[in-house]
Amino acid sequence: MKLHFLGTGTSAGVPMIGCTCPVCTSDDPRDQRDRCSVLISWDDPGLRIDAPHRTLNPDQDRRRQVLIDTAPDLRHQAIRAGISRLDAVMITHAHVDHVFGLDDLRRFTAAMDGPLEVYAEPPVHDALGRMFEHIFHRHRNVNDSFVASLAPLALTTGQPVRLYGTTFTPLRLMHGRLPIHGFRIDHGGTALAYCTDVSSIPPESRPLLSGLDILVIDGLRARHHPTHFNTDQALEAIADLKPRRAWLTHLTHDESHRDLAARLPSGVAPAYDGLVVSTGVSEG
Repeated sequence: MKLHFLGTGTSAGVPMIGCTCPVCTSDDPRDQRDRCSVLISWDDPGLRIDAPHRTLNPDQDRRRQVLIDTAPDLRHQAIRAGISRLDAVMITHAHVDHVFGLDDLRRFTAAMDGPLEVYAEPPVHDALGRMFEHIFHRHRNVNDSFVASLAPLALTTGQPVRLYGTTFTPLRLMHGRLPIHGFRIDHGGTALAYCTDVSSIPPESRPLLSGLDILVIDGLRARHHPTHFNTDQALEAIADLKPRRAWLTHLTHDESHRDLAARLPSGVAPAYDGLVVSTGVSEG
């Protein structure tokens, strides 16, 4: 099982518009951070994609691929990562920086000539319906050929969703006062968890965050923030949960990749756009 970081930045992205700080003007590509989104993939030898729906990337014809969140940068992220098909989409919450790329899913549904399942809890689906009336209230759109074909499916906290031999379990996180979802993902005896935009972890979620090979967790910046873990809070959570390896995501422009990496303990690193990690080794 692999995790591909498509974006690791905050709602403003990095570099930020109009900012000339050292990180926003850095020539280190690891300091260029799109809005947060990841791709989970795993081999499925039984998958058979026949013409005319074969992808431009032959490797994807034998791999299952699930997207977590549809950031506003999704088009750019998909092209950069060579993503040409998806099996499902999971949504953590309905904030703009995590869902405003939803319309770009129309290219996937057109290329695959079929609907795409989108999993979210009911309040999130309600919000998406208001944001994207042209998708979810299709009678109001006069040209269906330009609309993503999406099948909304409900997530319930703690109830697993099994997709092609991999289990996605939504777990409750708090993003300030807003309850959102993180995900524990189990495949072939290995496990990872993706917990972006978190400021506290409810006690009932902690069992789902034990025994992890990989933990990805919000580590916004060194300074306090009311709705996100800062670096020290993220490190405290990592020390408590004891994953084999951990990566920080949803990073601001307050600190460069190099400087942040230098002060993190062994087994913890800042994620960066384009990084690919697996339950075995990192590849990016």
